[in-house]
Amino acid sequence: MDLPPDFDVYIGGAEETLGQRDVELLRAIDSYGSINRAATELGRSYSRAQQRIVALEECFGDLVERNRGGSGGGGSALTERARSLTVRYERLQAAVTGVAETEETVLSGKVVDREGRLATVETSVGTVKALAPPDSEKLSLAVQADAVTLQAPDETPSPDATSARNHLSGTVKSLERGEGVSHVTVDVGAAVDLSAIVTVASVERLGLEKGAPVTVSFKATATRGVPTT
Repeated sequence: MDLPPDFDVYIGGAEETLGQRDVELLRAIDSYGSINRAATELGRSYSRAQQRIVALEECFGDLVERNRGGSGGGGSALTERARSLTVRYERLQAAVTGVAETEETVLSGKVVDREGRLATVETSVGTVKALAPPDSEKLSLAVQADAVTLQAPDETPSPDATSARNHLSGTVKSLERGEGVSHVTVDVGAAVDLSAIVTVASVERLGLEKGAPVTVSFKATATRGVPTT
């Protein structure tokens, strides 16, 4: 099925929906650290951008932290809720446009610790947390491309600030731009390449290109281990 050029996907709340223009505004605020600068760069009115943020926050909760001026100057930054919403939107967009295939990266390793169903697995690229069956010592871990998030190395959140328990450092090996979303392959070491699906907007925001450093993040609950011999 061919989608019309103006097709958009939305995340619905009680009285508002978050769409592409809203995600662009949030990403711009994240990039420029200012609602005013974000509105200017997007060619929008500051007052309307401010009103839109207020309307979205009434529906979804706090999205932008506003710091007033002082010796260090003012500015704005996204909350973790806002980051989660934008990532959720990007994955929904990728799924609707049919680009988020079931491509996955497979890692092998040995269980070194357990906490209920959550296992800590030592792999060739570092320690990874994953869901695993009991009494298994060696696992094959599958990480799907649409479960992976990419961040700039200096923007990687602390473990306590995000539900994504797994963070791996790497460099972009290849980048295939699609219509709205792109397929990125990241070399995370030990000859292992990890696939990710991200929007074109994220590619531009992060300055992704071949050889660029990047941090790969994915949730333990989205990483499932299968016993191996």
